[in-house]
Amino acid sequence: MMNRRTFSATMIAGAGASLVATSGMAATPPTARARNVVLVHGLFADGSCWAEVIPRLQAAGLNVTAVQNPLTTLPEAVASAERVLDRQDGPTVLVGHSFSGMIVTEAGVHPNVSTLVYVAARAPDAGEDYTALAKTFPTPPASAGIVFHGDEGRLSEAAFLRDFAGDLPEVKAKVLYAVQQPFQKALLTGKTKHAAWRSKPSYYAVSTEDRTINPDLERFMAKRMGAKTIEVKAGHLALISHPDEISRLILEAAGQSA
Repeated sequence: MMNRRTFSATMIAGAGASLVATSGMAATPPTARARNVVLVHGLFADGSCWAEVIPRLQAAGLNVTAVQNPLTTLPEAVASAERVLDRQDGPTVLVGHSFSGMIVTEAGVHPNVSTLVYVAARAPDAGEDYTALAKTFPTPPASAGIVFHGDEGRLSEAAFLRDFAGDLPEVKAKVLYAVQQPFQKALLTGKTKHAAWRSKPSYYAVSTEDRTINPDLERFMAKRMGAKTIEVKAGHLALISHPDEISRLILEAAGQSA
């Protein structure tokens, strides 16, 4: 088993993500070491997508909870995260992947949240039409692979394997496809009322090979929020393909040295 000393040494030795310039809130470290991390998943996934990151954070002594996002409406998704945040004892890092950046942006104003982390995630401003913002950048390939059955949407198998989980071994990608959680059309119409990143330190992991969210859109959102930013040479699922880099960023956001 990996003890905490071995884990820390491995994390230091395994640096693979490149840091880029920072500004704004991210230039100020968290005011207190966080003892908790709450992880939120996005579309085409469930809470198990954090399975590679969770043990790394637990090995560093953090209390970790993965939210099961219902993917129904934005208010219901935010409420699911807020219920978990209510149970946290002390400062908490709130982390979102992909669509759940909307949830982090809204629920991040919760008083237990000390720091925000976005992993290849949406990061809208308060009241912003994210779809309109995304259209100002080239459309990523995965968008063409969304299929609907009534109001229920999911990615086709071809798009999931090629564009969503393209840098994972096919066997693992097919398992993730099998547990893909469908989303409701109403979820995509929601707009955030708050932008927590305007008042709390924020961190962002850009996936440079992303085919689900345009990497330049990710860079734009990270720069706009003044986030401490890393770039990971990964597809959309960097949390699975590059868990060391993502875990290091979360540990930094929690006030722990790598």
